[in-house]
Amino acid sequence: MQERTRTVCTLGAAQTLAWASSYYLPAMLAAPMAKGLGVTVPTVFAAFSAALVLSAFLGPYAGRLIDQLGGRPVLMGTNGVFALGLAILGLAHGPRGLFLGWLVIGIGMGSGLYEAAFAALVRLYGRDSRSTITGITLIAGFASTIGWPLTTLLDAEIGWRGACFAWAGLHLVLGLPLNWSLPRATAALESAPATRVKETPGEATGSMRAAVLLSTVFAITWFISTAMAAHLPQLLMASGATLAGAVTAGALIGPAQVAARLLEYGLLQRMHPLLSARLAAAMHPVGAMVLILTGGPAAAAFALLHGAGNGILTIAKGTLPLVLFGVHSYGERQGLLMVPARIAQALAPWLFGVCLAKWGPNALWVSASLGVVAFAALLLLRQQRAVTEPSAAAAASR
Repeated sequence: MQERTRTVCTLGAAQTLAWASSYYLPAMLAAPMAKGLGVTVPTVFAAFSAALVLSAFLGPYAGRLIDQLGGRPVLMGTNGVFALGLAILGLAHGPRGLFLGWLVIGIGMGSGLYEAAFAALVRLYGRDSRSTITGITLIAGFASTIGWPLTTLLDAEIGWRGACFAWAGLHLVLGLPLNWSLPRATAALESAPATRVKETPGEATGSMRAAVLLSTVFAITWFISTAMAAHLPQLLMASGATLAGAVTAGALIGPAQVAARLLEYGLLQRMHPLLSARLAAAMHPVGAMVLILTGGPAAAAFALLHGAGNGILTIAKGTLPLVLFGVHSYGERQGLLMVPARIAQALAPWLFGVCLAKWGPNALWVSASLGVVAFAALLLLRQQRAVTEPSAAAAASR
């Protein structure tokens, strides 16, 4: 238990650094970066979107490496990749350097964020990884809370280039030792996948169907999450909230996510992850309907429901593939399942922005309808495991 707690704390801290210095970086540095490089702010976000798309296609390869080698060496490598990408950004003097830096960071994002961390935990603890997955999302859920103020302070004190160099340095002096201290994958877990029972044609069809449904759920929920992160204040004000009300409501999302993850860590641990995922997927559509019908006064309620649902669904992205497909090739499968989600994430700010500009608050019908589709897809998934797998202990006894 002590080793698992130490692993969760270590990996959670490393993930906080990884998210704060990549995914959450443009929100604070896009404007000064654009000014310093002589480009527009949308150009900076275009480079960021390119990084997300690249990360989508690298995910399965990184997952396969983690399946083979364990998470420790792969995650250590990403610290060097993140540091290199951030250094390139800090040295950039035009669009070429901007895009090159973000593409290198995209390599790190494709092999060093949650999917890789989840795969590393499954590689260590097998089917007993649910609580550890929840634990690292609890810690790394504060990445924006820590990252945004720190990036803003660094920008104010040493400029956006200095901020990039500072984050690069943190990867080398903090992130690298943290990932180095992770446990090595054990031989016992390495032997378990090799004993996987061959699927019948019916089981293979069921597995493919489950994979399609699950990738649909992940794509929709990541689209909604990213769209809300990019446009929430504008959306709430279009719905009738004041600027102060919109900002206050937006500030509730982080605590709602953490509270929901604490609930998942405690009470919901007794439930099948599919049931908690269904509950979470329904929260955004319900909150959206409340906001559509009530307007500005419901901004806080919408933020709480959306945030709570998003908090649990982040965990579901790690636990559902585990319970539905097992530990065999978990990392590679996780990467494949997340390819549509990463692409949807890259397109979400632009697509939902177009909807918001055209339809105003009625753009919520788009995200609410997509949320209903995700909920329906989860209803179609069955609770039993899609494949049969002998335990590691049984494998070792053969």
